[in-house]
Amino acid sequence: MSKFAGVMAGLLVPAFLVATPATAQEKAAKAEKGKPVMTVLAEDAKVKAWELHYKPGDTNTSPPASNTRVIRVLKGGEQLWTFADGKTQKNVYKTGEVRVLGPGPQFTSKNVGKGEIVLYVVMVK
Repeated sequence: MSKFAGVMAGLLVPAFLVATPATAQEKAAKAEKGKPVMTVLAEDAKVKAWELHYKPGDTNTSPPASNTRVIRVLKGGEQLWTFADGKTQKNVYKTGEVRVLGPGPQFTSKNVGKGEIVLYVVMVK
C-alpha cells in the first residue's frame, strides 16, 4: 500500500466511525430486559430531558427522587411505585396528562398494566 493510501485509510476509518452514531432504535435494541428504555433528548448544566418507554412488567429501580421533574404522559398506563419502607402506591397515567413531581423519597416503579407507558420527563438539576 502506498504511503498516501495508508494516510487516507488512517483518516477515513476514524471519520466514518465518528460520523455514524448509533440511532435511538439501535440503542433501544441494547436495552436491558425488564428495564425501561431511556432516550436522553437534551441535557445541559441546568436541565435534562428524556423519554422513558416502559413495556408491561418493566421496572425502574432508580428514578430520580431528589430533583424536581415535569412528566408529560405520551402514552398512558398503570404503574406501581414501591418505596424503601415497603409501602406501595398505584399510579394511573392518562395520555396527555402533565405532572410536577418534587423531591421525595426513593422508590421503584413498575408497569403493571397491559400496554406500554411512554413518558417525556424534564428534570431540573
